[in-house]
Amino acid sequence: MSPRSDEPRRDPTGSRRGSARDAGPADGEPRTGEPGIGGISGARAYTPRGRTVREERGTPARGQGAEQRRTPRSTRSGDPFRPALQVLDGGRAAARSGRRDAPAAGRGAVVRTVAPRTPRGPAGDEPPPRRRTTPRAPRRADRPAARRPTRKPRRPPKLADSRLRLRLGTVLALTLFAVIGIRLIFLQAVDAPAYAGGGVIDRTRTVELPAPRGAIYDSTGAPLARSVEARYVYADPTKVEDPGGTAKALSPLLGIPVSKLMELMKPRKLENGIASTFAYLARGVEIPTAKRVQALELPGIGVHRDERRDVPGGDLAANLIGFTSQDMDGLEGLEARYDDVLAGQDGKRVYEAGLGDLGAPIPGGYSQTTPAKPGSSLALTIVRDLQFRTQQILSAGMAKAPGGTGAAVVMEIPSGAVLAQASNPTYDAAKPLPSDPVAREDAATSFVVDPGSVHKAITYGAALQEGVITPDTTFPVANAIKKGDTWFPDTHPADGKRMSVPGMLAYSSNVGAITVADRLGRDRLIDYQKRFGLGKPTGEGMPGEASGRLLPADEWSESSAGSVPIGHSVDATPLQMTAAYAAIANNGTYVQPHLVKEVIGPDGKRTPAPAPVTRSVLSPQNAAALRTMLEAVTTVDRATGLAAAVPGYRVAGKTGTGWRLVNGKKQPGEVSSFIGMAPAENPRYVIAVFVYAPNGGGAAVAGPAFRDMMQFTLRHYRVPPSADGSAPKFVVYPH
Repeated sequence: MSPRSDEPRRDPTGSRRGSARDAGPADGEPRTGEPGIGGISGARAYTPRGRTVREERGTPARGQGAEQRRTPRSTRSGDPFRPALQVLDGGRAAARSGRRDAPAAGRGAVVRTVAPRTPRGPAGDEPPPRRRTTPRAPRRADRPAARRPTRKPRRPPKLADSRLRLRLGTVLALTLFAVIGIRLIFLQAVDAPAYAGGGVIDRTRTVELPAPRGAIYDSTGAPLARSVEARYVYADPTKVEDPGGTAKALSPLLGIPVSKLMELMKPRKLENGIASTFAYLARGVEIPTAKRVQALELPGIGVHRDERRDVPGGDLAANLIGFTSQDMDGLEGLEARYDDVLAGQDGKRVYEAGLGDLGAPIPGGYSQTTPAKPGSSLALTIVRDLQFRTQQILSAGMAKAPGGTGAAVVMEIPSGAVLAQASNPTYDAAKPLPSDPVAREDAATSFVVDPGSVHKAITYGAALQEGVITPDTTFPVANAIKKGDTWFPDTHPADGKRMSVPGMLAYSSNVGAITVADRLGRDRLIDYQKRFGLGKPTGEGMPGEASGRLLPADEWSESSAGSVPIGHSVDATPLQMTAAYAAIANNGTYVQPHLVKEVIGPDGKRTPAPAPVTRSVLSPQNAAALRTMLEAVTTVDRATGLAAAVPGYRVAGKTGTGWRLVNGKKQPGEVSSFIGMAPAENPRYVIAVFVYAPNGGGAAVAGPAFRDMMQFTLRHYRVPPSADGSAPKFVVYPH
């Protein structure tokens, strides 16, 4: 923009445009203060956007002349410096010009400008003013300048009502707070347990604290079975990177074939469709071996604390002890029978822990520990050394009867405690699988047989007690006797000669025993069978003990009168027959056989086992008389039990030959037995040996086995030999 000239602007007609202020100056006034001519006064009066407030106040009413409504062009000029000049001048020029609306001299005043009217649009608004084309007449100097009427600036369109917006915002805020409050109430009062439970499940960890299983000791405190700390090796199939290489690395350490390990590590899904992340590879691994597995650092392979059942003796008393599962649950033998005593109560630790890499316990978080309660231990009546020797002797004898079954029981008098109880075949309880289930059975309590002639001691004992016979009784004995349609012969024919009762026992006369039973009667014989403990389990402590069976009186046939007195048509176990002979050795008092001596609690407190059941069967005098008669079996010439005699000791006992029945069917071969006691004058021990030999020859095993077992037992306990010359002299065929 070019600088403004001091000369006033002229219109095209050549006349000077302006208002009355364009007239010549008053007398003596300089021209520099006149508006419209230029200079500082013109700059002060100039507003770039329209009329000044001063001009607004002096605007004439509608209807005045056009000249009066016109605003000097100088006032509508676009000079941008005019407002600043007005402020600097403070209105002094206006005061000099004589205007009434000028601010006082010397006082700074700010002149507010008013924006020009915005032209209205075509929709009913006023059209913009037309540009004048005719020249305006010069304004008279004696008339004030006409000013354009002022209009209020157009208000902007009303976009929204602030009060409505405030109300709407308040309602929305209150609604939001109400919804949040109701939700908080539900979370705190209604849904709190569910969310709290879910949170606890996510945060808490549970660690099982295994309870050690109780041990099994012999009567001297030597361990027969015990639990030792071990490790188990497991795999997470989802993390195993190289199954083949992993299996090859673990196979020599765990002793498991590579193919089996690969099968165990094979990915599989659970019933819920989730991939399994755990699989046992080996249980009961020794700690040094587990450390070697850990050192391999195989992906997906881990080691954790475990428990292993240690059986130091291997097959020692294996048929009695039994074994446990890998989870320490008793499966057979005493381990199963007393599982509730031996098994402890596992404890656990529940605590809060972080997730992911922060899976450590949270300090100060929830933590509760339930200590594990170790199981109690069992102290048996078994003597380890005696058990070992009994098993050894029985095993050597059974080698002569291949395919057979043997049982041996050593019982202490007068306590009824079982000092040894052996079975053959047997197995290694430390490695029970694989093994034949038959080999794991305890033959003494599960082997049901027709006892044969060892039952005759019960028949003679009942006859003595009932007064049917005396030790001096004799009567003629035929070579055979018929009952019903069955003949019962003797192996040592008497040819009808008179025979003593000791002679009948020495030669195991069937005819003599049946004759005595006829005098005793069926009912009294059955009654004494029950008193001696036949027909029901002894309750020794072994699980699955057979009860045997007595023939009820209403089932007797004519032949039963011949078979029952000699031990046929009677089902019994070796242990039942041992207990019956123990009653004879114990002065006629039956004592329940038992294996458990005491229970040892985790705190070391010892609780004796319940007292065994006792009852009187024979009088001491009759029991002593019967023992004396039974000595004839091991002393009389050509007696059946000479092979069972123990040098230096008086032995009273009886041989037997019976059968084995399976599901009511007689099995091939025979069951040979010998049950005896020593020293006969004051018995300390009763030993029974039963041998089932499918091919026969069991008698050659039973007698010698008894002899060796009794000899070892007497020496082990340092029992003094019998006095010389104390053995009685028996007459088989008195004149």
